[in-house]
Amino acid sequence: MSGIVTLTAAGAIDATYRVGSLRPGTFTRADGYTREVSGKGVNVAAALAAGGADTAAVVVLGVDDVRFARGGATAPLLRIVEVPGATRVNTSIVDAEGATTKVNAPTPPLSSAAWDATVAALREELSARTDPWLVISGSLPQLADTGALVDLAAVRAVAREHGARVAVDTSGAALDTLLADPAGIDLLTPNADELSAAVGRPLATLGEVIAAAREIVARGVTTVLASLGADGLVAVTADRAVFARATAPSVANTAGAGDAALAGFLLGLTRAAAGADRLASAAASAAEWGAHAVAHASTLVAGPPHGIRALVDTEPELSRVLTPEGEA
Repeated sequence: MSGIVTLTAAGAIDATYRVGSLRPGTFTRADGYTREVSGKGVNVAAALAAGGADTAAVVVLGVDDVRFARGGATAPLLRIVEVPGATRVNTSIVDAEGATTKVNAPTPPLSSAAWDATVAALREELSARTDPWLVISGSLPQLADTGALVDLAAVRAVAREHGARVAVDTSGAALDTLLADPAGIDLLTPNADELSAAVGRPLATLGEVIAAAREIVARGVTTVLASLGADGLVAVTADRAVFARATAPSVANTAGAGDAALAGFLLGLTRAAAGADRLASAAASAAEWGAHAVAHASTLVAGPPHGIRALVDTEPELSRVLTPEGEA
């Protein structure tokens, strides 16, 4: 059967505090608190499952938290690779206006044996599916014995072995390393800042974003899905660009919106009707799932979006000025 397997090499526990307001340097008592297994690949898999897709989330978790993970809502999706100790905790503080302040714990190093076990788990999950996608999401750890980032060469080799298309959503040094040799990546999902850093110049308009994305496509990536925050998103290939934007019914928590958008893109891409514009369908679905996600208090979405419809432009206005960071 077909399906989508996600990799989260640095799993996390997401702790979300809801407060009326947040003032740095003062005591604040939370109005609400939730705790859930997370990490970007887990978030993507949860959204895929909410959309009815066959999915599995290969995730590295500390053994101290495995019992908690086995009892959570995502438990049926998880293929856990256990490592000693506790799982890192990422903290979100969401105020009454829906503004999210997020602090992620450092990514702990991984032993070579644990990385080998992770690759083996991916191989097993991919082998159970035909024509699968592999989604590599989130931070990549360093190897404890060398200090170098885990090498994705083995993961990409396993993907080729099973005919899997590869989507990548990462940042920092991991993204820099990938961009040095991105050939064979089917989908890359940077945000505007990451795309700007990749091409070494500021991006102030939609046309500049599209031009930068095409530079990445020229390096060997099939499609770049660039998230533009409040401005929406744009899907770019060598010869096309599709802009999409959807309005959220409310803003409860912006954490995890990009993960839901990636899931939505894959759902739209794999389920487009015969004869439909697959890129436009995927971009619209990505925007709708992203808008759906920010209306959720949890990092994980529950169910598909209803009543949210994206505005799609298959000939984007290149002169459109992007909203400055921090504004909405």
